[in-house]
Amino acid sequence: MISEELTIRNKLGLHARPCALLSKTANLFSSSVLLTHKDRAVDAKSILGLMTMAMPYDSTVMVTIEGKDEEKAMMSIRELFHNRFGEDE
Repeated sequence: MISEELTIRNKLGLHARPCALLSKTANLFSSSVLLTHKDRAVDAKSILGLMTMAMPYDSTVMVTIEGKDEEKAMMSIRELFHNRFGEDE
């Protein structure tokens, strides 16, 4: 199991499109992907679960991944966060 704290850097936070990208990416891997914000945790493979988190710009989230491809999954998810989910701001 690996965990990493990531910060949401796109201006609009995790709205529908970034949630869809995150869910799609998490579903590429067999590992379980859990995203925790404050006192709530959701399965990152669930777009509806992600959208209910209401995570605005500059929120810090803990990503916890467990499984045989956890390293590759973390690399892909980290890249999404660092690239602001493909948004300019």
